[in-house]
Parts: sequence; structure tokens; C-alpha cells
Amino acid sequence: MEMVATAPAALGPAEIGVWAARAERLGFDTVHVSETIHDPFMVAAMALQATTAITVRTSMVIAFPRSPMITAYAAWDLARLSGGRFQLGIASQVRGNIVGRFSTAWSEPVARLADYIRALRAIFHAFQTGERLDYVGTHYTFDTLQPYFNPGPLEHPAPSIWTGGVNVRMVTMAGELADGFVCHPTSSHPRILRGHTLPALAGGSPRVIANPQPVMAATRARVRELTDARRGELAFLYSTPAYRRQLELIGVTDLGALEKLVPSGTYEEIPALLGQWYAGLCDGLTIAVPDGDDDALAALVRRCREIPTLSP
Repeated sequence: MEMVATAPAALGPAEIGVWAARAERLGFDTVHVSETIHDPFMVAAMALQATTAITVRTSMVIAFPRSPMITAYAAWDLARLSGGRFQLGIASQVRGNIVGRFSTAWSEPVARLADYIRALRAIFHAFQTGERLDYVGTHYTFDTLQPYFNPGPLEHPAPSIWTGGVNVRMVTMAGELADGFVCHPTSSHPRILRGHTLPALAGGSPRVIANPQPVMAATRARVRELTDARRGELAFLYSTPAYRRQLELIGVTDLGALEKLVPSGTYEEIPALLGQWYAGLCDGLTIAVPDGDDDALAALVRRCREIPTLSP
């Protein structure tokens, strides 16, 4: 099982290096960098500079405010900088943020993101081969890339392209076009994976990363404290109508029964619990990296990596 460490959103370019180096020492395979209050490409660059082996993946860069060409240049630079350790995760976000926060037009998010991914692949191909760029899609057209503006080939494959989503049309599109899919926390429960996400992804063969956000700590007493805090966070999250339906699909109507919604346990208990929930259902799991006993956390990561995956 690929073990993914989710970087706290507050970590900026000055702080991410120390955190990413610790994640690498703990045995994580991948670091996820979000786009919230910092530029994700700059944060990813600092994480890559501070590490030597771990993969750094954006999860997720917001696509529509950026031209696919702008995104392609950033991804290409990070792939070259890292010797191939960078992976590009892109997503649509929601209309309110695209229009109100970024002052960008909103239209047909599924079709537009599909066209965005196809355009990125065409641009990557032109970068790598030097062949003429000639892409005409439903939302994007690229027909000019003079040699002066072509960064030239990498010594390794182009960055893989990942995405995420909740509704069935977006998930189906990801199955057809993306190399990997990162589940939203509200879509990471085993029942949703079995009944909705995996069937919708079946049109292709992307790697699947679940995002269970387990409640975990060194002691049961601390787990109980964290459970109370998580209950409030989830109440806010599931107040969004688009996510509320996930509770119905899981069969949970009362957030008091949090253990049915989120894996909860001590560092010693969590690997077995995650194995019970996710063995054979996904290719990777994302967890937070709390402060504390690094030896215990490293042992947790080692044990979780032994969980059987979805892909052979």
C-alpha cells in the first residue's frame, strides 16, 4: 500500500522542507501538497529540494484559473528538478471559488477538466518529442510552440496526471483519462469505494488513493480527545449539501457514531484497522503526520505498507 503524508495547509515554502524530510524518514512514499493559502508549485519545489526519494504530488492544483500551458511549464520544471519525483494532481474545485475567489469563468467542469487533461498530455508530448503542438479541444486550443519556448525533453517519463472528484460524471472521466485518482475525504469510506467510486472508475485503470483521515494517537485517552475535535470538523464538512449525501450512502445519520465513519485507534491499533477497512480496495492511503514518537509512527507506516492493494 502506498503511504501518503498529507502536508498541513498552513505549511508554506519556508516550513515544508523540514516537514517533508521527516515524512521521508518515517517511510512515507508520497507527500501531498494542497492548494489553499500557498502556491502549490512553490511548496512542492521546496519539498522536493529537501528530500531525495519521496514522491511529491499536488493534491490538488486548481486547474481552471491557469492555462494548461502555464501548468505544464510548472510541472515540467518540477519533474526535471526532482529527477521524476513530481506528480501533477489537478481538479476543478467548486463554482463559488472559481468565480468568486479567482474571478475565472465557470463552465461544464467535467468536460472542461477532461479537455484540460488532454491538452496537458499534448503539451507534454510536444515538450518531450519536439513534435509540432497541434491540439484542438472543446475548451482549449494550442497550435503554437516555437522551439525557443519548448523546454526540451526529460530524461524520464512526463509527470503522471492525477485528479479527484465526488460526483459520478467526474469520477467516470477520471477513470478514462487520469493516471491516478485521489478520493475526497467524504468519498473514502469503504462502502462508497465499493458501491460508487470503483465502479465509476472502471472505464480505465487509474491508481486509487483513499483519504480516510483516521483519528490516531499514542494513547486511547488522546484518541478520545481528538475524536471530539474531529466530530466538529466533520459536522462543518458535511453541512455542504454536495457532501451530505455521502453520509446517507454510508448509512450514518448521527456523527456521534464517529467510529463508523472514520477509523479511530492508537498507533498500535490503526494498521490492523486500516487493513480491515481498505485491503484490496485502493492502492494508497493518506494520513496526517502528528508530532510525537517517530519510532512508533515509522512502525505504523511500515505495517500499513503491507496492506494488500487494489492493483496487482
